[in-house]
Amino acid sequence: MEITNTREFLDYYEKVRQRTLKVIACIPPEKFDWRYAEGKFSFADVIRHLATIERYMYAENVQLKPSRYPGHGKDLSDRPENVLAFFNHMHKESMEIFGRLSADDLQKKCITPGGTPITVWKWLRAMVEHEVHHRSQIYVYLGMLGISTPPLYGLTSEEVKERSQTAIG
Repeated sequence: MEITNTREFLDYYEKVRQRTLKVIACIPPEKFDWRYAEGKFSFADVIRHLATIERYMYAENVQLKPSRYPGHGKDLSDRPENVLAFFNHMHKESMEIFGRLSADDLQKKCITPGGTPITVWKWLRAMVEHEVHHRSQIYVYLGMLGISTPPLYGLTSEEVKERSQTAIG
């Protein structure tokens, strides 16, 4: 997918974010700091990481500035309501920055934290992939805890199979 229109990209990205918020809403408040093993991300860590990487890495880089990623620690926000407010605030700031990108800006090269030049629109596409990766992590964590989650696009795989015509045999 090549991104040539900022407004269309922002509309698409907001839909991705809404699906992420839908699964975040399944996290019980008392489980926000749960982690499956010492040293691994908790739910709150994942949410803070998504917030700060979007705002302080991707949004900085697309402005042709270096990353200012501060990490994902409790010092940024603690307690479920504050973590969610932080997540939403960082997203709002990022969307304002992304909204200022012109079609010409999308074709410029920014530099990743690893020192690799990349076209801005490709960096934005990588940001979406990054969010989907961590949304999947939240789904897995919830599954490990036996917490049911909503189907991503409205139907479970079992429901799709039930409503499909079998192509095999």
